[in-house]
Amino acid sequence: MRIAAGAALLLFQVAMVIYARFVPSRYFCWAPFDTQTDYRLQVSVGGRLLTSREVRARYRRPQVGTDNRSPQHVIDILQGYEQTYGAADHAQVVMRYRVNGKQEQVWRWPLR
Repeated sequence: MRIAAGAALLLFQVAMVIYARFVPSRYFCWAPFDTQTDYRLQVSVGGRLLTSREVRARYRRPQVGTDNRSPQHVIDILQGYEQTYGAADHAQVVMRYRVNGKQEQVWRWPLR
């Protein structure tokens, strides 16, 4: 019984590592963090740009930072906040980011 449970757990982990190679977010695998995302946030509420301190208080993330995971991790944090707590604010969010130093990409909220 213990061997079967251990084998099932190991098989699940291997399956999640393989799955994570094909999706933008990698929450359920213990694969090494092979992605580094440098990002900058520009957030406006009611037409007023938020300060660095206000952005950190809103998302619990720095306005300019680095995350050692997929950019989807930061996007999920921003989008989750805007769909729940910040929904009434109608914020405009622009996230400019680079993955592993490559070409800059842009994500915007609300989604278009």
